[in-house]
Order: sequence, then structure tokens, then C-alpha cells
Amino acid sequence: MSRVAIASINIDALKHNVSVVKKAAPNSKILAVVKANAYGHGLLEITNALQDVDGFAVAHFEEAVKVREAHPEKVVVLLQGFSDEIELTLLLSQNIQPVIHSSFQIDLLEKVAAQNPSEKFSIWLKIDTGMHRLGIMPKDVQSAWQRLTGLTNFSGNIKVMSHLANADKVAHPNNDVQFELFQNLTEDIPAEKSLSNSAGLLAKKKYHFDWVRPGIMLYGASPFTYGSAEDNDLKPVMRLTSRIIAINGIKKGETVGYGSCWTPEKDTTIVVVGIGYGDGYPRQLEENTPVLISGNRFPIVGRVSMDMICVDVGETNNFAIGDEVLLWGEGLPVDEIAEKASTIAYELLCRVTARVKYQYENSIVDE
Repeated sequence: MSRVAIASINIDALKHNVSVVKKAAPNSKILAVVKANAYGHGLLEITNALQDVDGFAVAHFEEAVKVREAHPEKVVVLLQGFSDEIELTLLLSQNIQPVIHSSFQIDLLEKVAAQNPSEKFSIWLKIDTGMHRLGIMPKDVQSAWQRLTGLTNFSGNIKVMSHLANADKVAHPNNDVQFELFQNLTEDIPAEKSLSNSAGLLAKKKYHFDWVRPGIMLYGASPFTYGSAEDNDLKPVMRLTSRIIAINGIKKGETVGYGSCWTPEKDTTIVVVGIGYGDGYPRQLEENTPVLISGNRFPIVGRVSMDMICVDVGETNNFAIGDEVLLWGEGLPVDEIAEKASTIAYELLCRVTARVKYQYENSIVDE
């Protein structure tokens, strides 16, 4: 059987979400986060559509190279920086801007800069203001800045950034603690600055600074632990669908699926849908997680298997093999499905596998 699971990517929705970013942070440049294959949406397809942002950020070297080749005019930032001299040299030769988050990396920069004194490089200095993942510690910021500005290669081409650990909870006190520390540490640093991810830029204007770094909100999912994407005027970009491949009448007391873990309390009809964890649809979903068929919600029953799920449509008898089933998208937010799987929308979007057929709706770039 040909692939029936389809991820439809709505470019118009993507562009709408960019307009939400611009409305929220009109005075900031936009560094669109497109790591992990643009959160599972297709790296080059998404960057080709995002013509009106100022730059792109990725996590891995290979993705940085792909984006640079496709967009020679854009800022391209490698969020995890580099791990050795060879990688650093390659990054700088292609004008990919690495994030510097350790003294080890500054050592390598000094070595490479001494070997190439006439080259001009652009970098980002990351400060650890409380995330405690990557970044220069506060006590070392001034010395790191002095070492970097002592290299003529980076004159005027250093930006400063940090990352909020709890921005998905607007009222979390550590957000303002991090903001104030970042502001104090960079007050006398003459550089463009960046602090906000999606949640930060929607939460408070004071977090915006010169650059904002929207990620999940571009793809139409909520960056917060409460509410919905729709609350922030965000539109889902991915519409994950499949089709009915079988229809079975099930008697009261019979069982469905692996482990015989679901039994109907009365005679019912089960439709089998061609999608499973082999396609990235989560196996750990709660019982009664909904799907949409013809605009109506019906519950998944039994276990999600590698290639199929079973859906209880009750006494409804007007469905046919080949009918479309919506797993997430408009009308059934990916955030809701993520909650049913005890995870977050980021993971569900990123884990859609190569078995799923991707198709792109609306023009990729403006005419």
C-alpha cells in the first residue's frame, strides 16, 4: 500500500505566524530558529518561505551549511558553536556565525584569528544567566569580552545573547532575575543583544532587545505551558493526516489491538487508520485521545502500533475506506495531542518520520 500518512505544510500559516512575531516585537530583528529540520517541517522549504526574516539559527553544523548555501545573504547562526579547530575554520570560511559559550572556544578563536589576521568574522557570545546549560558564567563575561574584542577580526561583529529557562511560565520569578542579570552584565557592552525565545517575546516587551529568536511559535504551536496557540493568534503550519484502511464491526466483550487491552461495552464499529509510531505518532497516548473524521471527534482505542491505530466510531456507519483522518492540525491542536502523550508539541513535530509524505501548500515565496 502506498503511503497514506501525509504532513501538509501550510506556508500561508507560517507567514502569518511571522507577522505575529513582527507585531509583538516590531523593533527587533528576527532570528528564525529552524533547527531539527525546521522542527520537522522541512529545513529548506521553510527557510525558502521565510524571506522576510533577518537570519536563521540551527543547532548542527550540517544544517548550518545547507542554510548558508541556500541563503548566502542571510545571517546564519550555529547555536551550539564548534568543538574543534577544523570545524571553526569551516564555519568562518562560510560566514556561519558560531555561538561562543566556553573559554575553550575562545582559545580556539584566538589561535585561528592569529593565523588569519586580515579576515573579518562574526560571532555571538552566550552568557549563562541561569539556564546552566551553555554560556559564559557571569564572573567571566568581562574577561571573555575583552579577549574577543582584542582580536581585530571581530571588531564590531560580536553580538551577545542568553536564554530564558522558564519563559513558558510567564509569571515565573526567574525570568525577571535572568533579564536583570543579562541587562546588568551587558550594560557597558556595545553590542547587539538577544534574550527572547518564542515565549519570551510574547511574554514581555522588555525581553526583546535587538534580536528575538522565535522557534515553536513560527510553526503554530503554543510556547506556553497553559492556553492554546490560538490564544496568541498563531495558526498551525503542519496538518498531519492519514486515511481509513479498514472498517470492522466489533461485538461487546471482544478485544482490540495488542495486549487485548480495550473491550467495548456494547457492539461498535472500529475504523483502522494507517499511521503509527513508525510514522512518529506517539505510542504512549492516553486512552480516548481524539482524532477528527469529517470534522467530528472520535477516540483512539487500544494501543498505537507501528503502522496503525484503531478508532471507535460507535454506531456511525457512513465512513468508507479511504476517508481522511486528521491526527493534528486546524481543529485539533498538536498541543492537545502532546498533552495526551505526556510530552510537548516540539517533540511530536520533530519526530515525524521519513515514512510520512510531505506536501507544501500555497506558494513557497511571494510572487
